[in-house]
Amino acid sequence: MLVIGIIVIAVLALVALAAGMRSRQTDQAVGMLSRETQQRDTATSALGSAEELTGKQVEKAAVVERKTASKELVLAAKGAPPAPYVPPDPEMIGVTRRQFFNRSIVLMFTLGLSGFGAACIAFLWPQLGGGFGSAIKVGLVSDLLGEIRNSNGFLYKAEGRMWLTEYPNGALEKASSVYSPNELSGMQAGIQLGLDGGIIALYQKCPHLGCRVPSCDTSQWFECPCHGSQYNQVGEKRGGPAPRGMDRFAMTVGSDGSLTVDTGTIIQGPAIGTNTTGQEAEGPNCIGQSDH
Repeated sequence: MLVIGIIVIAVLALVALAAGMRSRQTDQAVGMLSRETQQRDTATSALGSAEELTGKQVEKAAVVERKTASKELVLAAKGAPPAPYVPPDPEMIGVTRRQFFNRSIVLMFTLGLSGFGAACIAFLWPQLGGGFGSAIKVGLVSDLLGEIRNSNGFLYKAEGRMWLTEYPNGALEKASSVYSPNELSGMQAGIQLGLDGGIIALYQKCPHLGCRVPSCDTSQWFECPCHGSQYNQVGEKRGGPAPRGMDRFAMTVGSDGSLTVDTGTIIQGPAIGTNTTGQEAEGPNCIGQSDH
């Protein structure tokens, strides 16, 4: 208890000392007005002499000073010309967060639509520099006949989406009354070049519903796996639901014996019942049985 009492007395003494020092500083700050200050206040015309100074006169002088100051401000505002308009600097204003996100979204949509549009145009644009849709120089007729025979009668050219097969020279008499000159050009190449046969270029799609038609090694026919349409080795219909024979491409043979196939010119296949070569199935069919 004695220790606590001593601590309380010490704290009270410190508080009393601080209060005394604060009171002393306040008294020093108030002080007394000097004689020169009193003389200047007495000489003020608005207040009058110190002997005549009253409360009403002080209030009246303050009102007069306020009115005078307001008139001076009004005159200064009327006399000064308007400041010219200066547009704000965009760099100083900057871009808000909302504007940044809005512009980013618009930019992404624009880029996406531009890419999609470019892809559509590229897909629909005709390929004039080679490949499907253009004239393709596939090689010499003599070399192509060798490749066809080495491939068991069917040579596929992926760049033109076409099948190349041999057309026998002995069937040209019948073919001349069925096929157009653009088709006969390649079919007659055998006779023109002194070879065993000519060439015919067939479009890979089935005329029925557009499936890719593969060859059948056993029957030596083309047989569609989708609905069973069947065609002989030169693309003439032999069975199934197809409305005609396989479509083919226009061909030209150069003076050097080279064969050019125009994959941009598709000629409809021969009518049902056309069989210029008389070829029958040479073995079991890969897709069902024919109904010729």
